Amino acid sequence: QVQFVESGGGLVQPGNSLRLSCTVSGTSDELRFMAWYRQAPGKFRELVARIDRFGKTEYATAVTERFTISKESAQKTTALQMTKLQPDDTATYYCSITTSGGQTYWGQGTPVTVSS
Repeated sequence: QVQFVESGGGLVQPGNSLRLSCTVSGTSDELRFMAWYRQAPGKFRELVARIDRFGKTEYATAVTERFTISKESAQKTTALQMTKLQPDDTATYYCSITTSGGQTYWGQGTPVTVSS
């Protein structure tokens, strides 16, 4: 059974930073992608950033140059460094993996609130 341990969410003031971490266990498959999604109240879940097995990254336009995704493949760990946070970044952030077999799994989510 695939399990996620997500951490790092919380309350932060606008302009400050947070770092989210996610460690995955329970699968021996190579991971095609590790990603972070977010869902704000009343909105659809959206891709924030993802990184492929080669280290290639892609970002949502809204977070480009503010957020950085990284991974440690051997530990099946990914992190999302978020800087210059804005109230619009308030959401529940979900870690996600896609295996080499094409299966996608989701973490339970960690809330991020950006407010003064």
